[in-house]
Amino acid sequence: MKRNSVNYKSVLSLFLPKGILDYFEIVDFSDMGSYYIICLDELPAIPEEYSSLPLVSKGFYPEIVVTDFPARDHTVYLKLRRRRWEDKRTGKTYSRDWQLVASGTRITAEFSAFLKGILGKP
Repeated sequence: MKRNSVNYKSVLSLFLPKGILDYFEIVDFSDMGSYYIICLDELPAIPEEYSSLPLVSKGFYPEIVVTDFPARDHTVYLKLRRRRWEDKRTGKTYSRDWQLVASGTRITAEFSAFLKGILGKP
C-alpha cells in the first residue's frame, strides 16, 4: 500500500470549526491533562472590504477563549486573537467584519454561529 504525505492542516481542520483555518493559524497547542488548549492567531491578510486603504497590522485585540466541542473526552478551549489594522493616514482602527464574512459563501453556518459566539452577537 502506497502512503501519501500527510496534509496536517486538513487533518486538524477535522477537529476545529469548519472554515476556521481559512482565517486563523494554529500558533500553539497544550495538553493540560483533562483539557486541550489550541491557540489561533488571525492570518495577516488585510480584509477585502478594506483593501483600498493603506492599512498596517497593529497587533491583536485581547485574546478570546471559546469552549469548543470535546475531542477524545477532553474539553477543548480555543484561544483566538483577532488582528487589528490601522489606517496609516488617519490612525483609525479596523478589523475583519465577521458578519460580512459569514454572509458570504466562504464559510458555513456552523462557523458563522461560532463567530457570533466569539463576538457575543445574538
